[in-house]
Amino acid sequence: MAHFAQIDSNNKVTQVIKVDNAQENEALNFITTQLGLEGTWIQTSYNTLAGKHMKGGTPFRKNYALIGSTYDAGRNAFIPPKLFPSWILNEETCNWVAPVPYPTGTNKRYKWDESIVNWVEVT
Repeated sequence: MAHFAQIDSNNKVTQVIKVDNAQENEALNFITTQLGLEGTWIQTSYNTLAGKHMKGGTPFRKNYALIGSTYDAGRNAFIPPKLFPSWILNEETCNWVAPVPYPTGTNKRYKWDESIVNWVEVT
């Protein structure tokens, strides 16, 4: 199956559909003529996450498109919604990352606290 994301005028993903495997142009024609779905449609890969293909194939547009994510034409990438205002876009993965690395080397769990811009232990 091939997956396609519909984007609005602000490049926000509004829906994602799947169609039978086909060349991108054939699939786009099917979406608009057979399904009657208007708008801008961009192919996305269900198996791509953080710039890597989970099954060893070629990564496609950095991340699978999710409703609410943004398509960045300059990067040719889908970027998920930003979780916190302080987080920074990783240009390589096109995912948002905390400005402070997640604590490692412990069995404790942490959650992000935007008020102090740091991780706090979950108790």
